[in-house]
Amino acid sequence: MSIYFVALTERGGVLAQSLVSSLADAEIHGRQGRVKNADMFFDNTLEHLRQAFTAGYSIVGICAAGILIRALAPLLNDKNTEPPVIALSEDGKSIVPLLGGHNGANRLAEQLADLSGGHAALTTAGDVAFGIALDDPPEGWNISNPDQAKDIMAAMLAGESVKLDVHVGDAAWLSESALPISETSDRVIHISHKDGSDQFTLHPPVLVLGVGCERGADPAEVIELAEATLKDQGLAKGAIACVASIDVKMDEVAVHALADHLGVPARFYSATELEQQSSRLVNPSDVVFQEVGCHGVSEGAALACVGETGELIIPKTKSKRATVAIGLSSGNIDAGTRGRRRGRLSVVGIGPGKSDWRTPAVTKAISQASDVVGYKLYLDLLGGLIDGKTRHMSELAQEEDRVRKALDLAADGRDVALVCSGDAGIYALATLAFELVDRENRDDWNRLLIEVEPGVSAIQAAASRIGAPIGHDFCTISLSDLLTPWEEIKRRLNAAAVGDFVVAFYNPVSKRRRHQLEFARDTLLDNRPAETPVMLARNLGREEETITYITLGELTADHADMLTLVLVGNSQSRLIEQGGHQRVYTPRGYAAKLSG
Repeated sequence: MSIYFVALTERGGVLAQSLVSSLADAEIHGRQGRVKNADMFFDNTLEHLRQAFTAGYSIVGICAAGILIRALAPLLNDKNTEPPVIALSEDGKSIVPLLGGHNGANRLAEQLADLSGGHAALTTAGDVAFGIALDDPPEGWNISNPDQAKDIMAAMLAGESVKLDVHVGDAAWLSESALPISETSDRVIHISHKDGSDQFTLHPPVLVLGVGCERGADPAEVIELAEATLKDQGLAKGAIACVASIDVKMDEVAVHALADHLGVPARFYSATELEQQSSRLVNPSDVVFQEVGCHGVSEGAALACVGETGELIIPKTKSKRATVAIGLSSGNIDAGTRGRRRGRLSVVGIGPGKSDWRTPAVTKAISQASDVVGYKLYLDLLGGLIDGKTRHMSELAQEEDRVRKALDLAADGRDVALVCSGDAGIYALATLAFELVDRENRDDWNRLLIEVEPGVSAIQAAASRIGAPIGHDFCTISLSDLLTPWEEIKRRLNAAAVGDFVVAFYNPVSKRRRHQLEFARDTLLDNRPAETPVMLARNLGREEETITYITLGELTADHADMLTLVLVGNSQSRLIEQGGHQRVYTPRGYAAKLSG
């Protein structure tokens, strides 16, 4: 669950910056005009808090508790589903869980207290008396019948004792707590991987669901097989720690659909690792060995994941196109330490530079990444968002090296963000990433989850500063001939000129290239007036930003460099004075429509 630090002042923003790097999936939301650096800015505090709460995000409000209460009180209706809401003082000393105490707020408050040196003001009775909450177990644990937790906790607070009935796993968080435990108590907390008990039962993460399937198997078939196997054997879904399979299935939709259905991670093993379990298989298969290099996928994956001290409790069960098997571990399973996860590469566009021009989706992808890859300037623009992450930097011209590095890191099972300025798919590295995957056809790259998150492009940023110059048909042309032959660029220039497109020139001038921009000017002058407005946008979104207006007839190579976007209007574009500023717009034809 994402954590939103909501800061209303610059002091609160600074505190948030010091905390987010130590927390997974956390971002800063700052009040516009009051907070300098944030991942997202807002104007209306109460409305922003309500939207975040309704969407289910954890909220850490660096503000007075009353602000949070007034904002969220009208939305409260079910304490079992409400997300954590915490009030944090600007000095970091007071951390008060207001809502969702047993949905993670108390644990998050204690984390924040450790980071800030403050005090977590826990007020829920069980946490205060015993230091734990039965209805908020550690990560990976689940409850079969949570309604009974309140009665048991109330009884203990009234002086009664409780008995622990541990069948599997390690329940040290209970046995070593301050709970009043007695072997003779009539009140029992069951610790089991079995389902169906009408008593209060906690399920530790001790089961592994091994799965194999044909390529392109229907996810519904795999899910139905898994559900039926668990039900027939009386096993609890809540005790499943992960889904496991062979690494050639790392990109299999059905495997990930099953893991998502169960709410657990998917982990993968090589054929060599699975073949090491061959002596323990109940149903070894020479056919499977011929196909993938091991004698069993579902059984082998389940056994590899539970380890040498674990056991296969449900041998391979088959449907038409899938198999599942279930392993039981002798202790709790930390899925993050088993097998390998599917690597993810997020190719992200961070916009021109301003943090409030960076989309929430990009911020989330970067905050979740373990590694960030990019040109040093682009990484520096991210500030505290990438604190604590492994950085991989290269020079501006080393694009292929950067993309290869990002792909290889992701193939190693990491969560990687490949950082581009502007939009990742516009003269940036998303294209190169897919081109390399296509050209080299490497198995480890083909299995990756590759996602592209859009950013605010330079042309969008420039247009917003200028007015509405691209309100009608437009095109973009890079004048760099490093990757595109000059003859091809000339053909596109002619087409843009004849078509009377508004044109944005990327990479207009470099130390080596001087004539291209002036050739482009002359080409456009053959088809539009010399008075056509030209906008020169340099260092967009940064402190050195400048916007200059000239005419097409005045444009020379001296007006631009590699940090400049040259935006040329079409024959209809107009330069006007508005509110003390120069503005350019390109009519779309509304005047004729309205007059008719």
